[in-house]
Amino acid sequence: MLIGEVARRSGVSARMLRHYESLGLVSPSGRTGSGYREYSAEDVQRIFQIESLRSLGMSLREIGRALDDPTFTPSGLVDDLIRQTRERIAVETELLTRLQRIDAAEPGGWEDVLQVVALLRALGSTSADARQRAALSSVEEVAVPVEALVEAVLSETEPNVAGALRWALARAGEGGTALLAKGLRSPVAEVRERAVRSLAEMPDAEATARLRDALTDSDAAVRSQAAPALGTRGVADAIPPLIDMIVEGRNDVDAADALGALAGDTATADRIAAGLVDRLVGEATEAPARARLAQALADIPGTRASRALEELSHDADRAVALTATYLLRLRGTR
Repeated sequence: MLIGEVARRSGVSARMLRHYESLGLVSPSGRTGSGYREYSAEDVQRIFQIESLRSLGMSLREIGRALDDPTFTPSGLVDDLIRQTRERIAVETELLTRLQRIDAAEPGGWEDVLQVVALLRALGSTSADARQRAALSSVEEVAVPVEALVEAVLSETEPNVAGALRWALARAGEGGTALLAKGLRSPVAEVRERAVRSLAEMPDAEATARLRDALTDSDAAVRSQAAPALGTRGVADAIPPLIDMIVEGRNDVDAADALGALAGDTATADRIAAGLVDRLVGEATEAPARARLAQALADIPGTRASRALEELSHDADRAVALTATYLLRLRGTR
């Protein structure tokens, strides 16, 4: 077959076939009387082999080695191709994500596009100051897509920057709660904790529901972020974990404040007081925990809490007795 027919049958242009020949990848087996290249069936088969290997992302140099070196083994090369392909996919995925976020910001002109790009870059900066400024600017200057803010807040380790991101996210509009809920499914406890901290600053009912889910998280730090947030929202399901926090000394001041906020009616106040007293008289409760439990009764109104403090004022543990006596005096002056 002449080069034109080979090009038609193989889909490889005559120019590319000449290029393959110049590299020594394929050589016509013969020439016509007029000097034209003439390809045999074996030559055409080799062309198809070259094209098949090119479809895997192999370079022409690698293809030459693969076809001509009998000692060449594909395993190492295939592993390298897999790595390179994953790197390309990662780069393209990052680009796609950036473009989608710019599109979500609904820019009115190229100046808006450039502002969004600058803020997105700043959110990924190694400088904490730059990230914080970007978080604040996302509210004051140009809207950054919620997805970018959620991604940033779930990965942020600097407290001041995280606070700015949570503030920006709470003002970013719809969609943040659902995205943070995905963060609660992360296998990394620190990510779940950051998601809970952000949900705590969102007042909607969906955020409250997600915080309820976090009450059963396997990690104590996650639970101890969710329980106070729910307590301040009046969710009674938070009472047992809040009392656990006081016993264990984890964010016990926040837990006591949340219990005080929950004790808005007599029935709830009595339930909280009963729960605190039950742990106070538990044999396994150590002295420091008993003192914290007694202190937590300070902001619980009602006769049940007052009765408990009266009994505790005669407690064998002097620290508990003194705490209870002091709190009774305070209650008497209110």
